[in-house]
Amino acid sequence: VIVILIHHPLAHFAKEMQMNETLKVILNRRSTRKYADTPITREEKDTILQATMRAPTAGNMMLYSIIEVEDQALKDRLAVTCDNQPFIASAPYVLLFVADYQRWMDLFNWSGAPELCGEKGLQPRQPAEGDLMLACCDALIAAQTAVIAAESLGIGSCYIGDIMENYEAHQEMFNLPQYTFPICLLVFGRPYAERENPRLVKRFDRKFIVHENVYQPIAIADLPVMVRDAAGNMLPDSTDNAVKAFIQAFYNRKFVSDFTVEMTRSVKKWISIWTGSVE
Repeated sequence: VIVILIHHPLAHFAKEMQMNETLKVILNRRSTRKYADTPITREEKDTILQATMRAPTAGNMMLYSIIEVEDQALKDRLAVTCDNQPFIASAPYVLLFVADYQRWMDLFNWSGAPELCGEKGLQPRQPAEGDLMLACCDALIAAQTAVIAAESLGIGSCYIGDIMENYEAHQEMFNLPQYTFPICLLVFGRPYAERENPRLVKRFDRKFIVHENVYQPIAIADLPVMVRDAAGNMLPDSTDNAVKAFIQAFYNRKFVSDFTVEMTRSVKKWISIWTGSVE
């Protein structure tokens, strides 16, 4: 796994402003994959869920569902189906965030809305790609709210995007109906060791990410600069050839590997089921 690490980068922020507790939580958060033996209480779980359900949502529709994965057999299986990551099975708390339009379609059909919409000169329809994207946004916003809520309680987390893979297995495991899509899995647990001197994954410099008014492509000459700054001591030297080798390895690990090919296959399957275009 390729990671980019530096020492704690917040010292210069502290000099410029008095950090409030919310910013400290956000700026110090990092993925947690090794957990202490201390269990997460039902009260803590309920607190995380309560905060999660206050997340922003499109039209207050709450186009997501959350599945608490408490069955150890399910966790064990997810550790295999989600690209063989054993730490999933050891996580004290696991939440599956599902983009969900099924609930609203059930409501629409129950109310007779599709049959009556013709009176308004409107054409009945089924959820399509735009509805899926909107539901995914709702689900991901809720998931990140859960992450911050948990972090504020001293509970770490890690996103598992591999839940989008293996359509056949995951659909069967969680009994997912047509208008649902498992957009992300979150695993939670108290960090195994105290974060006295945390090491955070370096992000790209803001100038490469934040654009003013319009999208601004990165100049070719700046591409190695962007990577060199973020990679730091992960590079054997500062030459362009070293940067190229680093990116080539990343390409092989993250873009053309078996799990990315499977993810694309499976996502296509989810979308075809959602839109009703499956053969």
